Amino acid sequence: MKENLDLTNIPKHIAIIMDGNGRWAKKKGAMRIFGHRHAIQAVKDAIEGADNLGVKYLTLFSFSTENWSRPQDEVKALMELLVKTIIDEISQMMKNNIRLVAIGDLDSLPKSAYDKLMEAKELTSSNTGLTVVLALSYSGQWELTQAVRRIAQKVSEGTLNPQEITQQTVAENLDTAGIPDPELMIRTSGEYRISNFLLWQLAYTELYFTPVLWPDFRIEHLYAAVKDYQKRERRFGKTGEQVKS
Repeated sequence: MKENLDLTNIPKHIAIIMDGNGRWAKKKGAMRIFGHRHAIQAVKDAIEGADNLGVKYLTLFSFSTENWSRPQDEVKALMELLVKTIIDEISQMMKNNIRLVAIGDLDSLPKSAYDKLMEAKELTSSNTGLTVVLALSYSGQWELTQAVRRIAQKVSEGTLNPQEITQQTVAENLDTAGIPDPELMIRTSGEYRISNFLLWQLAYTELYFTPVLWPDFRIEHLYAAVKDYQKRERRFGKTGEQVKS
């Protein structure tokens, strides 16, 4: 399918809500963690596919702030799986020149997961290829709240005049500061919502929904999403005539 894509019109930043692990496992008559384990291949395929296309940033919604309310056995297993996956994949990330970063309330992660995440970030920090952004213990509302606090602190300290606050000011105080907004957001499993993900950054993002459950997601599904993206006209509030002129 790559041959059918316009390689001059590839999104610089793709974001993915990786949904459907639990339902996939239920269909197999297995525990939810079974779905999470089998989702690792989908993550590998998404990274490989994005890298092959020359995508610069790939953000993966891995664990939301709301997910902490799930059964503790599942949360514990997820955190253990996160640590194992980082350990297993770090050599491949180095080989493929992939940089790993993370956004979210990282201090809330278990120490083992936090330490391995920081180690992987440090080891890959000089890599110049695809940047994989893990959204961990993350929600858009949490992120915006943190940004407001940072801005309020600067105003309180007298280093920022309230009248000087702009949209750029907000963007610079988000966890994603320095990362361009996604051009394409993919959600798997057939759900049609953004679930508190990148609320500020998705303002003009093209949304793509697929019924494929995340553990079944492969490179061809990523390419199909990009193909659909390339059929769209991105107007940013302008008319079609203005965009074409």
